[in-house]
Amino acid sequence: MNSLPTADAALAAAPAPPVDGPPIDVAAERRRTTGSTLASHFNAAGAALPTHGVVAAIVEHLRLEETKGGYEAAAERRGRLDDVYASAATLIGAESTEIALFDSASTGLRVMLDALRPQRGQRIVASSSTYVSHALHLMSLAREQGIDLVIAPYDERRRVDIAALEALLSDGVPSIVTVAHVPTSSGLVEPAAQIGEVVRRYGGTYILDATQSVGHLSVDVEEIGCDILVTTGRKFLRAPRGTGFAYVRDTLQDRLLPTAPDVRGARWTSSASWELDASARRYETWEGAVAARLGLGVALDEAIARGIPSTAQWLVAAGERLRAGLAGLDGVAVADPPGTRSAIVTFVIDGVAPADAVVELARRGVRVVSVPATHGQWDLGDRGVPSVVRASPHVYNDEADLAALVDGVAAIAAGVTR
Repeated sequence: MNSLPTADAALAAAPAPPVDGPPIDVAAERRRTTGSTLASHFNAAGAALPTHGVVAAIVEHLRLEETKGGYEAAAERRGRLDDVYASAATLIGAESTEIALFDSASTGLRVMLDALRPQRGQRIVASSSTYVSHALHLMSLAREQGIDLVIAPYDERRRVDIAALEALLSDGVPSIVTVAHVPTSSGLVEPAAQIGEVVRRYGGTYILDATQSVGHLSVDVEEIGCDILVTTGRKFLRAPRGTGFAYVRDTLQDRLLPTAPDVRGARWTSSASWELDASARRYETWEGAVAARLGLGVALDEAIARGIPSTAQWLVAAGERLRAGLAGLDGVAVADPPGTRSAIVTFVIDGVAPADAVVELARRGVRVVSVPATHGQWDLGDRGVPSVVRASPHVYNDEADLAALVDGVAAIAAGVTR
């Protein structure tokens, strides 16, 4: 029998820092999260576990649709649907008129970028941390419309190099700068506010993909200075799949026009004319999963009530503890860039394919995912890393969960399988 390092010893090397504000009540979060009692779930960066309140809101509305019909149920819940916009705006420091609801961040990014109508002679600067869906859209625009696509220069920590970005933008070429705040492929956190300062200085348009950061880190659109922010509901917000939202700065509305206006956000006024809604709802479509959006609203309100500063500090501390615990294991290498401070932890195990490690950990009741280079060629591919195991805790993960993950990885690294 191999002698394995225990998780308690490994995790003790990274004590959690004190939290400013009310501490996270992990036990209470677990009581209202059914899935937390069934496995050690470390996939908040993919789809986090929802609370009882989120699920109840969805089921309640589906029952209403069952008895009254979809349109009638939506009309009855119109006030609660309007509240979703207000909650999203409160969470990120925006106005409700600057919020549009989508079925995913990928849809939101596509709609927003198309509404900017980038043309030949313009330039798109994208962070190396860009996710595959957005990258494919950017590459398609570059190939089909002759737009110059540039991967933003990065520093020794693989973050956007602020000085190099400023030098790039200083040539006066009209530029759209699009950045993934936190990528899917590592725990990197981009210097979003510093990027915003540079983009503003040179008159560019700044899109922030906050898919992995909203609900995870403190995100304020005024502090960051982005013109557009897009995020999903299913990840750190703990909302249902099929939900997401975008923020569009109100001063951008006059020149940001949807390429496919819909009855949701436009009024057909004559045989050859139409009027767009004055708010960001102009980018939406009529059809949407009302039940899921009501679940999103509950998740947003719960995140606000829990407190994002406290949540962020707790999550970052959990990530640091996991990173330190894994780094102390023989045959395990943490794949995150140096200095990473987030709840997304990526690693590799010598001689074990990440996909196989995911399966083996699942046998031990620990749920993680593998991320292949095909999801981040400008990051993992550029680093020559074929794939990584990704673990992302949330507020329902307790010390036993952290220990189960580290112990499971230690066992796999030592060749102990189930």
